[in-house]
Amino acid sequence: MKILALETSARAVSAAVSENGRILTSGYQDTGLTHSRTLMPIVEHILKNADLKPTDMDAIAVAVGPGSFTGIRIGVAAAKGLALALDKPAIGVSTLAAMARNVAFADGLVVCAMDARRSQVYNATFSAEGGVLTRLTPDRAISLSELAEELRGAERSITLVGDGACLAHTCFTENGLPCRLAPPHLLLQNAVSVALEAKALASQGKMVSAQELAVFYLRPPQADMLKKKPVTIQ
Repeated sequence: MKILALETSARAVSAAVSENGRILTSGYQDTGLTHSRTLMPIVEHILKNADLKPTDMDAIAVAVGPGSFTGIRIGVAAAKGLALALDKPAIGVSTLAAMARNVAFADGLVVCAMDARRSQVYNATFSAEGGVLTRLTPDRAISLSELAEELRGAERSITLVGDGACLAHTCFTENGLPCRLAPPHLLLQNAVSVALEAKALASQGKMVSAQELAVFYLRPPQADMLKKKPVTIQ
């Protein structure tokens, strides 16, 4: 099974193709350019260099959140368009579950942390043992102090991953909670991990149509919140 995976949930953008869990090709860019400008050229480039065509894909996977509202929308819209045009199923992948796969080899607790602003992180915690991940919490928005307290007394090593990992590392160490950062090349989310998580979901039959693919927000977009905010005229 060939899967084209897209990752646009944060500053970087990436795409990858896997076949039965083996990564055939991938591309990654973190230059500050908008995802709407960079995503599809990356897809075209990796497919061309691997002598693959879009029609060779069996499914289209994408990180559906949590993460950057604009980034997620771009990635999901692209995945929807590809899946619809190719008449292929889609696979919506949790950004946090995918990034946990970066360090599935690190036995212990894998704590995913994405900077959610407002003194919070988007988080999910997993147990890693022998390369197998077991989810311990749902995807959620939580303060670093609450997360540190929750993990206090953990008897297993803690590995932090995500663009909020450095913030978490500072908070945890200041509170006497031992932890370690994932290596730099494994710290952030990427389409390779999305592809691997998508394979696991596909084996469980968790595929949807292009029309059913949806974004996953833990908080409403700021624009929606501003719309609902009452206006006071002085």
